[in-house]
Amino acid sequence: MEEGHVYLDVRSVPEFESGHPKGAYNIPLMHAGKFGMSPNPKFMEEVEKAFPKDARIVVGCKSGGRSVSACGLMEMSGYKDLLEQRAGFDGNGAEPGWGQTALPQSTTAEPGRAYSDLKT
Repeated sequence: MEEGHVYLDVRSVPEFESGHPKGAYNIPLMHAGKFGMSPNPKFMEEVEKAFPKDARIVVGCKSGGRSVSACGLMEMSGYKDLLEQRAGFDGNGAEPGWGQTALPQSTTAEPGRAYSDLKT
């Protein structure tokens, strides 16, 4: 990850807690529920509260699908310096994800970066 960027993990809380890039923030695009995934209606509100529009953000998810959607929403809201981690944390079959590399990982969030700290 380039100097000055933050990593925004848009996976659900259970996915984030099972392992994520060290230092990542977690704001789920979709919430895991009893009957599957459901959209987080406050996603953009929570992103805008956590990050200024000129923030340099790497957006990642499980394998690349949700991060593409999240980047689209963020771009429509005025975020311009976004990098989408296309292979996500688990990889996408064509390339390994963060979790299959020697890049730093964690199962605990740094203070102020867990969804429970960031949600509105």
